[in-house]
Amino acid sequence: MRNTKLEPAVDCRLPLLNHSAKYGHITPNRQRSAPWVAGLTLVAFLAVCYRFAVIHAAKSLFRDTTPPTATKPDGQWSWAALESSRSLTWHRCYDDGYDCARLDVPMDWLDPSNNSRVVLAVMRLRATNMTDYRGPVFFNPGGPGGSGIWSMLDHGEHIQAIVGADHDIVTFDPRGVGVSVPRLECWSSRQERTFWGLAEVGVSDSHPGVLYDEYARAVAVSSRCEAALANSDILRHTSTVSHARDMLEILNQMGHDKLKYWGFSYGTILGGTFAAMYPDKVERLVSDGNVDYNEWYRGAHVNFLRDADKVLDSFYKLCSQAGPVKCIFYETSPAKVEKRFRNLLERLRERPVVVPAKADDEDEGPEMPQIISYSALRRMLSSVLYQPLYLFPEFARVLAALEVGNGLPFLRMAGARHSLPFESFCPSGPNPIEPTVPPSAIGEDTEDAFPAVMCADSEPWGNKTAQDFALVAEGLRNVSFAIGAVSSVIRSACVGRLVRPKWRFTDTFQVKTGFPVLFIANMADNVTPLVSARNNSRGFEGSVVLVQNSYGHTTLAAPSTCTAARIRAYFQQGSLPPHGAECEADQQPFGEYAGKSAFTGFGSAIAPHEVAGLARATLELSKKASTRLRTGRF
Repeated sequence: MRNTKLEPAVDCRLPLLNHSAKYGHITPNRQRSAPWVAGLTLVAFLAVCYRFAVIHAAKSLFRDTTPPTATKPDGQWSWAALESSRSLTWHRCYDDGYDCARLDVPMDWLDPSNNSRVVLAVMRLRATNMTDYRGPVFFNPGGPGGSGIWSMLDHGEHIQAIVGADHDIVTFDPRGVGVSVPRLECWSSRQERTFWGLAEVGVSDSHPGVLYDEYARAVAVSSRCEAALANSDILRHTSTVSHARDMLEILNQMGHDKLKYWGFSYGTILGGTFAAMYPDKVERLVSDGNVDYNEWYRGAHVNFLRDADKVLDSFYKLCSQAGPVKCIFYETSPAKVEKRFRNLLERLRERPVVVPAKADDEDEGPEMPQIISYSALRRMLSSVLYQPLYLFPEFARVLAALEVGNGLPFLRMAGARHSLPFESFCPSGPNPIEPTVPPSAIGEDTEDAFPAVMCADSEPWGNKTAQDFALVAEGLRNVSFAIGAVSSVIRSACVGRLVRPKWRFTDTFQVKTGFPVLFIANMADNVTPLVSARNNSRGFEGSVVLVQNSYGHTTLAAPSTCTAARIRAYFQQGSLPPHGAECEADQQPFGEYAGKSAFTGFGSAIAPHEVAGLARATLELSKKASTRLRTGRF
């Protein structure tokens, strides 16, 4: 094991532990919300996918036998029926093929004898091909704050279809997130959270002085969070090194010594940190949609914008190429599309579009009047850039409608939040949030976890002044027209946060891992640019950067049979792409789906009969997955 420089130094080979405790009940919420209807959350993206398969008997020394099912008295599976334990104990859960466990680990890995504990929700999708069982592949969907449990239910089967059915797929809700407890929750009730969100100010360049309102709101939230979480002490133990140590504990308790891993967005920080701490324990590591390691831990957060304008430029270019039938915002050149878009933005700054409440005899429209403002369109654009393939065509229709004063297409694209009845925001009874009990429904993420983890990882930013923040916000706008003004909320998230982690990563990312890392990036990614993958790769000896020729966030933004085949070959045979390798996407925005016909193959690493299955898997995974940075309501 490499002697990693940490604060303070610690022997990471801590003993495995044993204990049990009870927490509450959870049922899955399989409904997907619109991708931009959320508060500040990073990276980290639908109907739930089911998996039905014959479960074969264990044929490996490291495989558990099929576990018992934990049920409530009514016969339904329940998290409440699971005993947490210091040894990993699997229980069948949800549908056939899934196992769940609640693993009790130290809150403070530097002092494991301390009585403070964290209970991690862990989930496994069992391998179905036991002829040559290859062990587990861990994945993290992004964030910080993304729920591995939610993501497993949503698209775990498609990840398995790509890496191979001879692998288990394993994930967990990181400490403070989702079903794991205690949870990072800053508000005592859902009403409080909703009311605070409804008062959100415009984006940083919308009006003079709004930047200082944004700064003040960030200070207020930071103060609220630190007060709300003071009793649990979780804020001092939520940096990524603790998540990495948790993942090592799960791996060890499963009886494995080396990690196979696929991380998306913030999941690349978790994977890279694990690899830097335990380089000899890396068997395979795919880093997909790379956050710049050094920028993340410095707290700089500027480089992530480098490709955003390239993704927006692709909208101008592809719309002008598609023609007026496929792109209703069509102009004869990219420059003309851009001019038309910028003119619309400036018009909304002074004259927002008003959407009246629908009349009693009307079928469509909001229950209450709505205003489509400059900030609203800015925030929608920020979200659209995550998945251009699926969102550019509808976004073009929204823009064309706004030009003529019609805001209904905007509201349809934004989702049902704009037409929810008042009582849904103000229920008659109390709706408290209890951080020490698993929630009643599984959500896609825990939004308060993003700033908690990011600020714990980075250099201190809590004492920055409003003037300091104004300079940073100006710099972000200079880097990116597309999302610079929206992204200042990421930098403001740490102002006023004074609690510092007991343990954080301070070493460099210059390592030789047990097996070379595969870095993957789109040619233009709105929040994890290609340059970040190249920067990260330089520190990992023998690693390779694979470029997928598509737009948006992570390779999940567009299906690519070629990329899926490269990932399959990496996990199955340990085959790395050659340096400079590129993969075409199966489809581009406004274009036709090519599917497996876009795959030209590469040697004999993937058998021809596998290609069709990979094409289906990468298409379904791309449609469902939603890892991304998010930048607020609109």
